[in-house]
Amino acid sequence: MFLKLTQSLTNLKVYTLLLNVDYVPILKNVKLPEIVEFGLHMMISIVLAIGINFYITKKDLHKETIQSFVIRVSLVVGVLLFPTTLLSERTPSITNIYAFIFWMVGHWFYGLVLGRVLSNKEGLKA
Repeated sequence: MFLKLTQSLTNLKVYTLLLNVDYVPILKNVKLPEIVEFGLHMMISIVLAIGINFYITKKDLHKETIQSFVIRVSLVVGVLLFPTTLLSERTPSITNIYAFIFWMVGHWFYGLVLGRVLSNKEGLKA
């Protein structure tokens, strides 16, 4: 919601970037509705959260470390995904520092929320 609000207030295409699938060969020529793009994003997000939770559980990370670990992972994902702007005309320019900052703040928020959820449960036990 942060990136959607940011895009509506600033016209920086950061929410579009979040949902963008133009770099997936099969999907790049298909115009998907926003809800489908959001659903694809949520599936990837859930898989990532499960993977992080699995790692936290296996490594038996302590509550104090989980929060910072999840934020770091989320920021790394943000840095790795921002260059996909080069693969679409619908997303911000890779040189747009404001888009990058909002993009990273959005990923920091995601890491903060997910980190809180996982640290309150000390990893969601299977």
